[in-house]
Amino acid sequence: MQSFLATWHEAAVTTLGLFWMAFWAFGLGYLISSMIQVFVTRERMRKSMGETGAGSVGLAAFFGFISSSCSFAALAATRALFAKGAGLVPALAFLLASTNLVIELGIVIAVFLSWQFVVGEYVGGVLLILLMWLLVRLTAPKKLVKKARERAREAEGSGDNDSEIPDWKELVRSREGWRQVASKYVMEWHMVWKDVTVGFTVAGIIAAFVPKSFFQTLFVGSGKTDPAFWEVLLQALVGPIAAFFTFIGSMGNIPLAAVLFDNGVAFAGIMAFIFSDLVVLPVLRVQAEYYGWKMALYILGVFLVILVTSAMLLHYGFAALDLLPDSSIAKTVTDREFFKVDYTLFLNLAFLAQGIWFLAWRWKARGLPGLKTERMTDKVLLTLAGLAALWLAIGVFLPA
Repeated sequence: MQSFLATWHEAAVTTLGLFWMAFWAFGLGYLISSMIQVFVTRERMRKSMGETGAGSVGLAAFFGFISSSCSFAALAATRALFAKGAGLVPALAFLLASTNLVIELGIVIAVFLSWQFVVGEYVGGVLLILLMWLLVRLTAPKKLVKKARERAREAEGSGDNDSEIPDWKELVRSREGWRQVASKYVMEWHMVWKDVTVGFTVAGIIAAFVPKSFFQTLFVGSGKTDPAFWEVLLQALVGPIAAFFTFIGSMGNIPLAAVLFDNGVAFAGIMAFIFSDLVVLPVLRVQAEYYGWKMALYILGVFLVILVTSAMLLHYGFAALDLLPDSSIAKTVTDREFFKVDYTLFLNLAFLAQGIWFLAWRWKARGLPGLKTERMTDKVLLTLAGLAALWLAIGVFLPA
C-alpha cells in the first residue's frame, strides 16, 4: 500500500511538472493563434478559397497553419469552408494543416521531445496534405461528396455569405481588436483545458505506473536500436488504434508521446500517434453529425491511410539521413527535474500574468464562458477532468 501511495505521489508530481514545462508554450501558442484568428478572419479565408487546385490547396494549408490547433474548432471551421463552396480537398487540407502545422503544437513538441519530432511534425503535415489530395482524387465518390455538402450547408445555415471583412490594420490599432484577442485567448484555453487536464494526468499515471514491458508488448519491437520493417509498420498501426479510443486532443497527446519516446517506441509509431488526433472517436462522431456516417467513415479511412504512410515515410527518410532520434539517451519522464529557477519559471510567470489580465478583461466585457455539456463527449470529458483534478489534488500531498 505504501508503495502504491508513493507511486501515486510520483504520478501527480510528474503531471504537474509536465504541465509546468509546457505552460509558457501553451500561452505563447494561444496568444499567436488568438491574434491571427482576430486579424485574419474566417470570412477572409472563405472568400479566398475555391474548388480543388494547387492555389486553393496551398491557401487552405496556409490558413490552416495560422489557425487554432483545437481539433473541434478546426472541424467547425472546415465544415463552414466546405459548406460555403470550398472543394473537399482544400477543406480537408485546411483541417489537416490546422491540427498538424500550427505554431503552438510545434512549440509544445519542442518542449517535450527532440528537434526531429518538430521537423517530423511539419514535414509530416505537408505529406499528409499531399497524400490526402492524391487519395481523395483517386477514390472520392462524387454523390457522397454532394450529399455531404448539402448536409453541411443545412447544419451551417446561411446568413454570413456577405459578411463584411473588417480591416485588420484598424483592428490592430484599436482597443476593440485587442479585446477580441483577449476573448479568443480565453476561449482557446476554454476549449482545451479538459483535454489538457486529462492528457497530462494520463501521461503522469502511465509514466509512473506502467512498466516498460507493457510498451514492448503493445508496440512490438520497441526498445530495439534497429527494429525490422514489419515491427516499425506494426508500431505505426498501433499508434492510431491506441489514440482512437482516447478523448485527448493534439495538445494533450504530446506528453503521452514523450512517455512513448522514453519507452523506446519507434519514431514512426510516435509520429503516427501524434498525427492521430483526427481519427479519435469524438472527432468521428462530430464528422458524422456534420456530413453523415458514410462520409465520416470515408474521411476516417483516408486519414488512417495517409497518417500511417506519412509516419513510415518520415521514419525511413530520417533513417536514410541518419537523423532518427535516439530514445536510449532520453531522460525518463519521472526522473526529470521540473521545478527550478530557469527560463521556464520567468516565462511561466509572464504568461500567467498575461493570462490573468486577459481573463479579467473577458470577464468584465462578456462574463466567463460556461461549461460545455451539449454533447455526451463533453460531459464525459468534464467528468474525467474533474476526476483527474481530484487525483492530482490528493496525490501531490501524499508522502513520497
